[in-house]
Amino acid sequence: MPESSFSRAETRALARLSPFELKDTFIRLAQEAQAGEPGQKETTVRAMLNAGRGNPNWTATGPREAFHALGYFALDESRRVWTADNLGGMPEKRGIGERFDSWVRRHPQLPGVELLTACVQYALARWAFDKDGFVHELADAVTGDNYPEPGRMLTHAEHIVRGYLGFEMFGPRPPKGDMSLFATEGGTAAMCYVFDSLVENGILRKGDKIALMTPVFAPYVEIPELDAYEFEVVEVRASLSAETGVRQWHHPREEVAKLADPAVRLVCVVNPGNPPSLALDDRVAEQIREIVATANPRLLIVTDDVYGTFVPGFRSLAADVPRNTLLVYSYSKHFGCTGWRLGVIGLHDDNVVDEMIADLPQERKDHLARRYRALTPEPEKLRFIDRLVADSRSVALRHTAGLSLPQQAMMVLFSLFDLLEEGQAYKEQVREVVRRRLDLLLEGARMKIADDDRRAGYYVELDLLAEAERVHGKAFADFLERTYEPLDPVLRLAAQTSVVLLPGGGFDGPEWSVRISLANLDDMDYLKIGHHLRELFREYVAEWTRSPSPRSPAGEAGHPGAAG
Repeated sequence: MPESSFSRAETRALARLSPFELKDTFIRLAQEAQAGEPGQKETTVRAMLNAGRGNPNWTATGPREAFHALGYFALDESRRVWTADNLGGMPEKRGIGERFDSWVRRHPQLPGVELLTACVQYALARWAFDKDGFVHELADAVTGDNYPEPGRMLTHAEHIVRGYLGFEMFGPRPPKGDMSLFATEGGTAAMCYVFDSLVENGILRKGDKIALMTPVFAPYVEIPELDAYEFEVVEVRASLSAETGVRQWHHPREEVAKLADPAVRLVCVVNPGNPPSLALDDRVAEQIREIVATANPRLLIVTDDVYGTFVPGFRSLAADVPRNTLLVYSYSKHFGCTGWRLGVIGLHDDNVVDEMIADLPQERKDHLARRYRALTPEPEKLRFIDRLVADSRSVALRHTAGLSLPQQAMMVLFSLFDLLEEGQAYKEQVREVVRRRLDLLLEGARMKIADDDRRAGYYVELDLLAEAERVHGKAFADFLERTYEPLDPVLRLAAQTSVVLLPGGGFDGPEWSVRISLANLDDMDYLKIGHHLRELFREYVAEWTRSPSPRSPAGEAGHPGAAG
């Protein structure tokens, strides 16, 4: 495997880009390599293996079938009200529950109708909804014939999604009280809305100190640097190692202790992590609880728990520290629905954000009263969760805010599906998919990672420098650092093997680490990626053995020669 065609200066310049922008360079290199040499037969052209994308290659088919069945029912309801060629009316609420039952009996063979019926029956039994009200909300939502009302989230939908989150994020020990939800255009929109509203409401100010539990999803690294925020960032690093050269990806007590500084106003955590894909251990959660209870009682926590369903027994910080935590969740990964853009922000009704707004200086409260006065005669009583909705549409367009109704209908059906036996069986299937792919990757690479029952396995972050030291010793690791830029391995892989990985440094992980998505390729592709990683190491070792042998201060040889 020849060296990368980029000079060290060019490589350093590339390293300043976001990993998600940098991926375009890797893809271009991979496509060029994919074309093969001039005269090469088409049958021998190498396939590009892009393990940089987090988009899963599975989909939850059952709830989608139920969604389409719901659509057919809603269309029948529309034609019942008004039929003129392609012109229909809006579904009517009165009696729609009984008409739904009759329609189901007439269409037993329609794909999805059985699961749709099970979902509706489960919701009616668990929440004791008015049948006409719930079925009408579903039919009207899937038709998409209204603005969202209420704008924050449909009434029945909020109950159901709260139930889903309670089951998957909180487990058998939910916090007391209720959590209000705001349905958003995926987790990315949720992130933007949270940061914007915290600043608009004076909870965060430009230049404030915030913390990131790293490694972390790259946008959490990049957003604080924007001119609108310019936050001072404190990194709480996951730096524990299980043994020499094997990272544990957990946060030491002394790192978490940084959150005890009252100047740290907010901490962002992706749990389970992206890229390490490990859930916070109980010791870290307990330490954060202690910090909030004592040294920093108004520490805000933004926890992004999109991968929580991949960890058995997962428990969110929103359950452990409910008053201080904004929960961000996306349906995209578990259900294979990134294109649907289904996300939610959850905030406990008893929370410190509303408390902090109430304690703002009067001048600031007067300013906010003017901002929200068109929405309510008592703007000072407007809850933060509702301010999020208003701010998402620059306040003036609050009356048209909210996630589109078909999206909310799909969210409801995903949630209800998960709460049924079929959904729990599906969850075990997708967990097994990522576990199997991780095993194949490690088999091909012959690399070692720490055993951890908190591993989601959606991604894996491999520290190549630590692996170099584990297998070949510190002298070899020093040679790599001295001779190459940390981006060199991912550039080589793209240019020479058409494998696309993302650099872990872009996620505030170790500079020589790589993030590998275990979600978006076929199983055996991960075995191939592992083989390419092993061959990459062999080539580096060969270059090391050909290089002049540096001497240690004691005068001993710097490397022992090539290893397998």
